[in-house]
This record gives sequence, C-alpha cells and structure tokens, in this order.
Amino acid sequence: MKTICAALLAVSVSAVCLAGTAQAQSYSKAVQQFCQADYKKYCSEYGLETTALRSCMDRNGKSLSKSCVRALVQSGEVSQAEVNRRKH
Repeated sequence: MKTICAALLAVSVSAVCLAGTAQAQSYSKAVQQFCQADYKKYCSEYGLETTALRSCMDRNGKSLSKSCVRALVQSGEVSQAEVNRRKH
C-alpha cells in the first residue's frame, strides 16, 4: 500500500512539474527574447504566465519597446489594431 501511495505521489508531482514547465514556455521565443528587458524593467515582480503579469504589461503598453510590441503582435498576444488604437 505504501508503494502504491508513493508511486501516485511521484506521478502527481511529476505532472505538476511538467505542467509548470509547459506553461512557462508558452510565450514564443520572440516574446521571450524581445520583451525580456521590458519585463525586468516594468513587471519583474510578477510570475511568468500570470494574470498579474499580463495586466502589468498591459498597463505599461505605451512604454514597451517597439521590438517587444512587434513580438507580442506576431505571437498573437495583442492585436495590431489594439496597438494602433493605443497610439492615439
């Protein structure tokens, strides 16, 4: 019985770890590359893939670098129409 419980625990922990890894990698490579400095400058206190981080980046949208905004648009994180709307 202890062996079964230990095996179930190991599988559960592995599943949680794998889910966390997959979630952290869901941003495109371009977003990771081009938004890294913006993340550190404006939103580093928030965890990756959190609603709080998305809200922070949204609040700081006008301050984000052009390369970060371009990467966000290309990856589908924000629409070009929304970017254009905020410019005015």
